[in-house]
Amino acid sequence: MRTPTTTPAQAAELIRRDQDLLLSRTEGLSETELRAPYDVTAGPLGDFCDSLHDLVAHVLMWDEITLAVLRDARAARLHWSLDPRWETADSGRALNLGGVEAGRRIPSELVLHRFRSVGAALVDEISQYDDGTWTDPSTGAGFDGGIGALAEYVSTTPDGILFAHAARHLAMVRA
Repeated sequence: MRTPTTTPAQAAELIRRDQDLLLSRTEGLSETELRAPYDVTAGPLGDFCDSLHDLVAHVLMWDEITLAVLRDARAARLHWSLDPRWETADSGRALNLGGVEAGRRIPSELVLHRFRSVGAALVDEISQYDDGTWTDPSTGAGFDGGIGALAEYVSTTPDGILFAHAARHLAMVRA
C-alpha cells in the first residue's frame, strides 16, 4: 500500500512555496517581458516552454488537473487522468504541448490571475484534510493509499520531484 510521505500541512506548504517561486520570477514583468525567451529546463517529456508565460501556463494546467483529481476523489470518483490510457509519455507530451499552446492565446495578466486562483484553491483543497483522513485508504476514491498518496502521486513530476513542479523547470531542484 502506498503511504504518503507528507502531512496535509506539509503538502500545502510545499505547493505554496513552489507557486511563490514562480510568482517571484514573474512579479512586475510586462507582457513583453513574460513572453520573452527564458531558459526553462526541459522536463522528462520534452522541451515546450519558451518563456515564463509558457511556464506559468504549463504549471497552471497541471495544478488544475491536480485540483480536479482531488475534488473527484472527495466525491468518490477517479479522475480521467488516472486512466492508464492517459498515463503515458505520449499523452503527457500532448497535454503539455496543448496546455502551453492554449496559454499562449491568453494575456499574461489573465494566465497569472488564473494561476493564483487555482493555486489558492489547490492549497485550500489539501488543507481541508487532517492527518487521519490524509492517510485513510478510504479517502482516495479507490487509489491505493488514500487522498494523501493520491495527492503526492499526481503532484510528482515523471522524474520524481514531489510538489516542486515550477522549481523543477527553473532548475531549482535536482532531478
